[in-house]
Amino acid sequence: MRQIFVFIALLMSFVSTSVFAAAKRPITIEDLWAMKRIGEICLSPDGKWLAYTVTEYSMEQNKGNTDIWLLSTKDGTSIKLTNSPDYDGNPAWSADSKKLAFVSTRDGNRQIYLISISGGEARRLTNLPIGVHDIIWSPDGKYFAFTASVYPNAKDLDESAAWDAEKKSSQVKAKIITRLFYRYWNRWLNDKRSHIFIMPATADTCWDITSGDYDSPPLDLRGVQDYVFSPDAQEVSFVRNTDSLTAISTNNDVFVVPVTGGEPKRLTPNPATDNQPVYSPDGRYLAYRAMRRAGFEADQYDLILYDRKTGTRRNLTQGFDYDVGEVIWSPKSDKVYFNSKKKGRMVIFELRLKTGEIRELVSEHYNTSLTISPDGRILYFKQQAANMPYEIFKLDITSGKIQQLTFINQKLLSQLMMNPVEDFWFTSFDGRKVHGLLVKPPFFDSSKKYPLIYLIHGGPQGMWSDNFHYRWNCQMFASPGYVVAMVNFRGSKGYGQEFCDLVSKDWGGGPYQDLMVGLDYLLQNYDFIDKQRIAAAGASYGGFMINWIAGHTNPFKCLVSHDGVFDQISMYGATEELWFPEWEFGGTPYEHPNLYEKWSPSRFAKNFKTPTLVIHSENDFRVPVTQGFQMFTALQRMGVPSKLLYFPDEDHFVNKPQNARLWWKTVLGWIDEWINK
Repeated sequence: MRQIFVFIALLMSFVSTSVFAAAKRPITIEDLWAMKRIGEICLSPDGKWLAYTVTEYSMEQNKGNTDIWLLSTKDGTSIKLTNSPDYDGNPAWSADSKKLAFVSTRDGNRQIYLISISGGEARRLTNLPIGVHDIIWSPDGKYFAFTASVYPNAKDLDESAAWDAEKKSSQVKAKIITRLFYRYWNRWLNDKRSHIFIMPATADTCWDITSGDYDSPPLDLRGVQDYVFSPDAQEVSFVRNTDSLTAISTNNDVFVVPVTGGEPKRLTPNPATDNQPVYSPDGRYLAYRAMRRAGFEADQYDLILYDRKTGTRRNLTQGFDYDVGEVIWSPKSDKVYFNSKKKGRMVIFELRLKTGEIRELVSEHYNTSLTISPDGRILYFKQQAANMPYEIFKLDITSGKIQQLTFINQKLLSQLMMNPVEDFWFTSFDGRKVHGLLVKPPFFDSSKKYPLIYLIHGGPQGMWSDNFHYRWNCQMFASPGYVVAMVNFRGSKGYGQEFCDLVSKDWGGGPYQDLMVGLDYLLQNYDFIDKQRIAAAGASYGGFMINWIAGHTNPFKCLVSHDGVFDQISMYGATEELWFPEWEFGGTPYEHPNLYEKWSPSRFAKNFKTPTLVIHSENDFRVPVTQGFQMFTALQRMGVPSKLLYFPDEDHFVNKPQNARLWWKTVLGWIDEWINK
């Protein structure tokens, strides 16, 4: 009789599971942009509330809106604190945990507002002539620090605003440029600099504590937070680069300056990048991240401990072979917590100052935005996975218990069939072990054959990981019924610095061989992959690799190249961060042309045969749009089936909902057209 009941229970479970699965569906582009996105999280000083931002997008309006929510750490309930149709973000707590300051565009320009967590309308605090980029509130509640983009020679904010207005109203839009950088990522700098200002919390007046012709914080190679108050609110530590030609320099340094202003003091003698200063709660130490080699933007980040009393410093992660990411202190100043990329995940670690012991706390998925309770017992963080956008979680540090606190996309996720990532490892051409991630299509059936999409990441010092990527989303690629594979070839982060170094000066060598050996491994070991139906797609360095593959023998039915480098020499002359190509190819192309020529896909355009979709955007200053134009021209001249998708209003990324919808429709349409021929 018991066996009959067990059989019936199992049968009912199978039927209910099958019905539940049948009710689900593959993800669509509308679903992707309907996902609510958790951004910043900020714990109140008393530990009772987590303020967090949520951005929601409208496909019809072709834009997003950000509001601030409050989460009770006691019972897990959430309430929406702001409800403006304009941006409300960058929350900062008052010292008494009763109020939140934030940055809003509700009245046009970005200004600072204040709201009580007990309710009521937000009150505008500032009426500055320029926009506020972001803010922090001093621990004693007396000051705000904020950043703003100003003309370094202007005598005050009013004059900076007047110069902006004059340029905007002028009928002449020409620019006279005398130095590098003159543009960055997706914007022209127009001789302006980012400066840090201090403002009393009770008065609408402010002063510049980082005056001079420098960016503070710097434009690039930044930490999560590159300016911070000391615990006693007497000084600010910040990051800037003072080299004369910042376009070739990675020499960011950590400085300190009194809150009242004065001459900043440089703390870091390191010729490479230093950033993300974090004071210990007791005020004794300043921890910061430091790279080891000048000129290299992808070197390992170590965690350095600077003793403010003795002036000595100590490397806390000398034997740790992964990058230090975000860093926070324990309330007792005896430990630090940080995250780090490791083998396709973003892992959380604990480091004890006294012993130097490093302990892994959270190993699975992708974990960021660390913050800790005042008693040091609970670690709060955001976690995402390939089949789950960011949610807020907490870790009981003593017991190791992890609990999910928010479920903002639960209703939508319950309707979607999305498989988790699976790991695979293979031995590459030279005996090295290389790691990859695989995602099966919705409603996977092991008895069937599926086409394969082979994704190639950017960087090249990047990493495919167990995360929910809103641009190169593996679930979207899998949704039409494709297996998706992602290999972290040599050069990738998360496998030690030696492995990362192997891509430099060898762009089309070892990484290309890793990818081809990895593809062979997949075809030989996964019977459900159709060997005759394979496509490849990549962006940035991944776009370069697609262009490289196009000029070499390959098994792909079609290719997708997004923002890819076609010709290294012309790329050098138009990109903005010159330190990057000069490190990767051993100098300038004028003095050291060999590697620029060797690793240019343009040299192999005569071999192009594979149908290729080229995608590029006008405002991409990192890989300028002419790289895409050149690639498309070569394909057309060689008579190769090809298509160019050009965005006049996007940059290195496609950020607008309707543009993203066209991107996915075009990419998946191109793959479907050719992979099934």
